[in-house]
Amino acid sequence: MHELLRTADVLARQLASNAVERDRVGGHASAERELIRASGLLALTIPVEFGGTGADWPTFYATLRRLAQADSALAHLYGFHHLQMATLLLYGTREQQARQFEDTMTQRLFWGNALNPLDQRAVATESSEGWSFNGLKSFSSGSVGSDRMVVSAWHRPTQSLVIATTPTRRAGVRVRADWDAFGQKQTDSGTVEFERVAIDREDVLVAPGAVHTPRMTLRPLVSQLIMANLYLGIALGAFEEARQYTREQARPWAGSGVGRAADDPIVQHRYGEMRLPIRAAQAVADDAAHRLQAAFVRGVAIDAAERGEVAIAIAEAKVLAHRAAMDVSSQFFELAGARATSQKLGLDRFWRNARVHTLHDPVDVKLREIGRHAIEGKVPEPGSYS
Repeated sequence: MHELLRTADVLARQLASNAVERDRVGGHASAERELIRASGLLALTIPVEFGGTGADWPTFYATLRRLAQADSALAHLYGFHHLQMATLLLYGTREQQARQFEDTMTQRLFWGNALNPLDQRAVATESSEGWSFNGLKSFSSGSVGSDRMVVSAWHRPTQSLVIATTPTRRAGVRVRADWDAFGQKQTDSGTVEFERVAIDREDVLVAPGAVHTPRMTLRPLVSQLIMANLYLGIALGAFEEARQYTREQARPWAGSGVGRAADDPIVQHRYGEMRLPIRAAQAVADDAAHRLQAAFVRGVAIDAAERGEVAIAIAEAKVLAHRAAMDVSSQFFELAGARATSQKLGLDRFWRNARVHTLHDPVDVKLREIGRHAIEGKVPEPGSYS
């Protein structure tokens, strides 16, 4: 684990070196994607038997958090690559896993997705060879510049999804680089258009109407904990840059009676206030990662109740990380002062990234699930976001 974290730290420093400028420009960070690929960390969650590193989930989340401190947009790309690896682990047959993981290793593939379950504009129809996908998918994280994707389309007769994999460059697949949010600018979350895209039967991971076992429903939990660690990374990154600015550049307020802003008791008090939610979020997120790992180890033996307890732990982590990211990325300006708002510093990127990303799914729903569990002991029903 320590070697992997050192690798993540080196990569994070590389990504941080031009993060402010890239955030200003936006677009596709092709060179930085290659840095991620060259690091070897895309193999992190692929089992050893298929040529991967075979790291556990706590290790993966630790590397994700470190990258998010430097650049939460590219950390999102990294995290969603591994979400697709988890999809193969949880949905794929052994034959599918062997073929797709080995391809990923030998061809050094970078995965994206066009799976958005809320967007039902892409429709699946059965064909003689398998399936044909037609329509659009929005919020397709990592799709621009990807090599392969996990994709889904709506099957109207069964009112359910067909989930499959496809090379991004397959005939009929068009990826639009139309993501234009004011934060998370380089997540490559374009719209994917399918026009009579042929999906082979052997590439279908989940057929329409399939019953999802408790183990299969761990996938959204992997995703939700990715979100939590992205938010936590943003909070840590914002805190560290604010700390450095306060120590090195901020001026003490007139009348404070101190020569440095860092010696102002009010500033010290406020930094203590900002640090506590980060520490709480770290502890809960780490606990949730270990619980998720234990659920994976349980394999097919895991039941709905056990899965539900993991869901609650991850919901708690996500709410705390959400709050930490939003609070720290905003409040530190009150301590750093007006000069810290200079565009050349780019310190606003932490708040913008947090604000955009925390809208992924409503935090109020998580709070309701946590409250219902606290009152009645009920766990969330498995869904695309819980």
